[in-house]
Amino acid sequence: MSTLKCPATLVGWRLLALTYDFFPLLALWFATAAAFTALHGDAVRGGWLGALEFAALWTVAGVYASLSWRRGGQTIGMRPWRMRVADAGTGSNASWRQAWIRYAVGSASLLLAGLGFWWAWIDRDRLTWHDRASRTRMLRE
Repeated sequence: MSTLKCPATLVGWRLLALTYDFFPLLALWFATAAAFTALHGDAVRGGWLGALEFAALWTVAGVYASLSWRRGGQTIGMRPWRMRVADAGTGSNASWRQAWIRYAVGSASLLLAGLGFWWAWIDRDRLTWHDRASRTRMLRE
């Protein structure tokens, strides 16, 4: 494993990684939506089935992110930018708990126009809300 050189403090690096991660997530979302369509037809437009499909899409994205952060510290979108998520205290890969907290707070932040990401510009340590909540750090190698 390479040595950690600097924290990935710039919001731009994070946005580039998110942009790259959109494509594998889109494929996973299509597969999930196709499974719902195969099981329930094209009627999943609202109601409890629509809410269930939304929850499944959110969970699939969470599994992708958490599994990536837990196993190698990186999602596919983070690899080209040499970024990884690490435990703030030890520098090792995030635990399952940390990964899911990071995902939940980060996805909630996106629903608030990315406010938790933009927060890094004014935070004294240049951390996002999900960095602080999960006690993880985004590092650049």
